[in-house]
Amino acid sequence: MTTKLLVGLDGHDSGARALKHAQALAKLIGDCELVIAYVIEWSPFAFQTAEENAQRHKRREEEIDLAKSRIVEPAVARVIADGQKASGVVQHGNVSDTLDRLARKHEAEQIIVGRVADTGIGARFFGSSTSNLVMQARVPVTVVN
Repeated sequence: MTTKLLVGLDGHDSGARALKHAQALAKLIGDCELVIAYVIEWSPFAFQTAEENAQRHKRREEEIDLAKSRIVEPAVARVIADGQKASGVVQHGNVSDTLDRLARKHEAEQIIVGRVADTGIGARFFGSSTSNLVMQARVPVTVVN
């Protein structure tokens, strides 16, 4: 049976470090697939005008296409070029909730993400996506420095 690892990318160096670590783990495991995910933070509670609401669905689809072509598909291609199994997914939502849900959906054994040094006031009040994921995930989470 193939072991699956969910790798959360963020479009930055931290995501690249997470992917590199996941690839190393996959080599050790052997029969392993990396499910490479990118989550576009999207709040259903955003206050918008009627005109903005009319364009919301179109914008969401454009953002998904852009994230796939610029972030996820190149990462999947690199992993496959290295001789490993990979697939990709892009979704809107709360980052920690969505990664946890994707891990369950794809039956991943573990979630691997990179640590981002966010020391802003927002992270102090609300917590970071990474810390929220660690606290709520239903599978083990590896945070790569």
